[in-house]
Amino acid sequence: MIKIWAVPLSETTHVPLWVQLAERLREAVASGTFKAGDIMPSELELSRVFCISRATSRRALSELEREGMIVRRRGKGSVILRKRVDQPVSKMRGFAEDMRRRGLTPSYLTLETGKVVAGMVVAEALELSADTRVFCSKRVLFADGEPIGIAQSWLPPRLLRNSRAPTAEELTKSSLYKWLIVNCGTELTRAREYIEAAVATDEIANLLSVPKDSPLLVARRQSFDQYDKPAEYSVLHFRSDRYRFEIDLWNSPESANS
Repeated sequence: MIKIWAVPLSETTHVPLWVQLAERLREAVASGTFKAGDIMPSELELSRVFCISRATSRRALSELEREGMIVRRRGKGSVILRKRVDQPVSKMRGFAEDMRRRGLTPSYLTLETGKVVAGMVVAEALELSADTRVFCSKRVLFADGEPIGIAQSWLPPRLLRNSRAPTAEELTKSSLYKWLIVNCGTELTRAREYIEAAVATDEIANLLSVPKDSPLLVARRQSFDQYDKPAEYSVLHFRSDRYRFEIDLWNSPESANS
């Protein structure tokens, strides 16, 4: 009996065969026929199943790779990746809230907590002098038990004047943003964020369970509280195979004249 995903492609429609094949494979992944971590049928296998050229199979697989659905690995084939988490850049959300909205369970592993000298970059973001001692935490972020990112955060001294600093245990159990609301009455209401590419160092690769030099997304975020004062500076490293940023763009009157 022929497998549902392998039903012959249409020769009568105007839709190119490679487009039909790419869509057929997407549907097979969505239905669970092929799962994350499985090896997608090779160009040769697809060519035999659908009676198409290898060039057609290759183009369909290249499209799925471009979309981030698969990654091609020498000697192994096309590995199906887990669906990426999309983070809307225009939304101010903490990691825990963002994961729960997607039906994923967030968790943390706290690596470091304590006071450190701010240094130039952190001091500028928090509007402090460079020699000011600030609270710093470093955590691994998990989605459904899988490491997805690393977050390092710095808080200005004013937030902790009337409260003790969060413990490593508290930051492992819950969101830093929630802790700030409950213990300091501080709510982060907006942020300025810069996103760039990087590769995984030995340390980061080990923490995120990826090969060294794997591509990463790095977000450098300056967050402001309800009084519009700098309340947090953070650097977040995300696995690019599990996380991406979503940006909504609107047309402006000026662009219509350009």
